[in-house]
Amino acid sequence: MASVEIRNLRKKFGSVWAVDGVDLTIRDGEFLVLLGPSGCGKTTLLRSIAGLERPSAGEILIGGQRVDEDVPPRHRGIAMVFQSYALYPHRTVFENIAFPLRAAHAPRRNIEEKVRWAAGVFGISAYLDRYPRQLSGGERQRVALCRALVRDPKVLLLDEPLANLDAKLRNTARDELKRFQRQIGTTTVYVTHDQIEAMGLGDRVAIMDRGKVRQLGTPQRVYEDPDDTFVATFVGQPPMNLLRLCDGAGPPGTLLGFRPEHFLPRAVLRAAEDARSFRFHVRRVEYLGSDRYLYGTLPDQCDPSPTFIAKLPATIGTPVLEGEAYEFAVPVRALCYFDSTSGLRRRG
Repeated sequence: MASVEIRNLRKKFGSVWAVDGVDLTIRDGEFLVLLGPSGCGKTTLLRSIAGLERPSAGEILIGGQRVDEDVPPRHRGIAMVFQSYALYPHRTVFENIAFPLRAAHAPRRNIEEKVRWAAGVFGISAYLDRYPRQLSGGERQRVALCRALVRDPKVLLLDEPLANLDAKLRNTARDELKRFQRQIGTTTVYVTHDQIEAMGLGDRVAIMDRGKVRQLGTPQRVYEDPDDTFVATFVGQPPMNLLRLCDGAGPPGTLLGFRPEHFLPRAVLRAAEDARSFRFHVRRVEYLGSDRYLYGTLPDQCDPSPTFIAKLPATIGTPVLEGEAYEFAVPVRALCYFDSTSGLRRRG
């Protein structure tokens, strides 16, 4: 186990800065998630840590040792699992897991012990004689993780390892992966564009956009207290509503943000609760079992054209019909203010 320090890291491809001045410290034993849209630089950052990309500038330290200049991947104490798993189809599960140990000329007895231990951790001991084609997607993913684990890595790097699994299996795999990481305590860096994975797995989440880290914090922190409009609208499903305030309706040059689950019929809020009210014209209602999503407009505002979303749990039985207008409100405590030019959060 080891900490990872990234200091002013930059990586340029042609005229594009894929990673642009990233400063990040990943604590010893931490599960850190790099979250962002495609092309934001998260995989390039992961590959730079692994030694598969050479940075254009900056420093990378693993366990206090600088590795970005002349330390090859095999000597960095890392193991990496890719989205494709990269299993050898002509080798058994046992042989796939044992491959890095045999490449390192480990004693045969140690190989046997480590492979069976890792297979036991992930519950695939019964599959050691099978070939990858005889396994499900989830079982192949476990084999890839076992192969990484037997190397005793200081840092485990995971590049969207659950992306090829179906939704139900992905939920199970998330639970197994988090349990495994807590069990062995290996410092883990996980790349994904799926915010559900990020929020469910990470001790902390680094939100990336255009090569930069826009916010770093716990899942609760980045969701409830976003630093800018990018984080506010990227994290959360549905995303945060943003309303351009009319002159005199609030601080000048400001966007007002509020989460859909805080945008509720005024009648269901406590009478004494301080709240900001809006006339909400409902255009469409989606029934999703435990929740209803209401899509509509705020016709009394100076910019009435954007679509706003309210998320009502099934426990709120207030009838809401398409084509009708209702009084909705947001508790003042749940309002966020952002600068309309820079997008940065206005605090205080």
